[in-house]
Amino acid sequence: QIQLVESGGGLVQAGGSLRLSCAADGRTFSSYCAGWFRRAAGKDREFVGGITWSGSITYADFVKGRFTISRDNAKNTVTLQMNSLKPEDTAVYYCAAARGQCGSNTRMYEHWGQGTKVTVSS
Repeated sequence: QIQLVESGGGLVQAGGSLRLSCAADGRTFSSYCAGWFRRAAGKDREFVGGITWSGSITYADFVKGRFTISRDNAKNTVTLQMNSLKPEDTAVYYCAAARGQCGSNTRMYEHWGQGTKVTVSS
C-alpha cells in the first residue's frame, strides 16, 4: 500500500506560481509512475502530467510549458511546479501512483492522495 499526501495548494493571482508536492509513504513508490490530476468544480478529473520511475515525463496539452514535474526517488517525493497560472487552473490537484508507464486514464492509478486545492484569482 502506498499513501500519498499532497501539499502546497493555496490562493494565487493569475500569472503567479505555485509548487505542489506529493510525499509518498511506501518502499515501492520509486518504481511507480507518479501522476498529477486535477478536478475543477463540475468537471471530471483530468490528467495534468506524469513521471515514470526513470524520469520520463508526459504532460497534458493544456500545460504548454507552464508546468514542470520532477521527482526525487531517494526522498519519495514528486513535485509539480506551476507557473503562469490562469483562473481556469483552479481545481483540486491530486497525486496518484500507477504501476509501470504513465497515462491519462485514471483507472491506471491504484493509489491516490486526498488532493490539495489551488485557486487562481483573476
